[in-house]
Amino acid sequence: MVLRETRRLATPASERALPGAHMARPSPPRVWFVTGAARGLGRAFAAAALEAGDAVVATARRAEALADLAGPHAERALVLPLDVTDRAAVFAAVARAVQAFGHLDVVVNNAGYGLVGATEEIGEAEARAQLDTNLFGALWVTQAVLPHLRGRGSGHIVQISSVGGVGSMATFGLYNAGKWALEGFSEALAAEVAPFGIRVTIAELGGFATDWAWASMRFATPAPAYDPLRASLFGSPRVPWDMSQQAADTSADPASAARALLAHVDRADGPLRLLIGEDAPGHVRAALERRRDDYRRDERFEWPA
Repeated sequence: MVLRETRRLATPASERALPGAHMARPSPPRVWFVTGAARGLGRAFAAAALEAGDAVVATARRAEALADLAGPHAERALVLPLDVTDRAAVFAAVARAVQAFGHLDVVVNNAGYGLVGATEEIGEAEARAQLDTNLFGALWVTQAVLPHLRGRGSGHIVQISSVGGVGSMATFGLYNAGKWALEGFSEALAAEVAPFGIRVTIAELGGFATDWAWASMRFATPAPAYDPLRASLFGSPRVPWDMSQQAADTSADPASAARALLAHVDRADGPLRLLIGEDAPGHVRAALERRRDDYRRDERFEWPA
C-alpha cells in the first residue's frame, strides 16, 4: 500500500541502492515532491526516484490514479491529492510532506497541459485556466517550499518547461506564454536563492510519448478563418485531432527523461537550463537563431562572429 499516514522516513541502508538504480545514490535518501505525477513525465520522474532509493511525495488532482505507484517502495511513498491552482491547498500539501518525511530535497513542478487555439479563438476561462496551472501552479509550489529549503540551507527546484519555453508556435501561444513566464521568474529565482544553497533547474523538454498531445490536450473552439493555418500545421483543419493516432506516436520513452533528470540532480553543479530529449537541442537552436536573425534587422544590434 502507498504511505498515507504521516511518518518519518526511515529507510534501511540496504534499501538505499536498489537494483536498477542508475548510479550510486546519496545517503540518506533524498525526498522528492512531484506535481502532476499521475501519468506521463510526472509519473516517470516519481517512479525513477523511488527505484533509485529516494522517497517521493507524489501529487495529482486524482490521488487514486497513483495508487499503484509505490509498489515495493510503499514506505518511501506518500500520495497526496493536489490541485496546484489552489494556493492554500499547495501550502497544506507541502506542510504535510514535510511532516511525513521531515524535509524536502528536490521539488519538481511538472503539473501542466497544452492548449491549442489561435489567440483570437481562446476564451477568457481557457486562458486563465492555462496560466493558473502552467504558471501560477508552479509559482505557488515554489513559494510554499522556499521557507523550508532556506531553513535547511539546501534544496533543488526543478521547473518542467519545454522547448516551447524558448520559441513559439502558432496556435500554442497561451501554452508558450506560460512556459516563457515560468522560465522568466525561474531565472530570477535562481539568482535570488543561490545564496541560500538552493539550486534551480529549468528543464526544457522535447517530445516524449505521453498523452500531452492526446488525452491531456485542450482545444479552443475553432474559428473557420484559421482552418488553413491548422491544415498547414496539423494536416487537417479539424480539432480535436484523431486521438486514435496516439498508438503511432514514436516519441521518446518518458523513462529516458527521468533518467536524464536524475543524473542532473545527482551532479553537484549543472546548467540552469537542462535540455532533455534528442530533439530538444535542435528545437532550441532553431528558436534562438530565429530570434537572433530578427534582432539583426535592427542595424544597432551586433552579434559576435
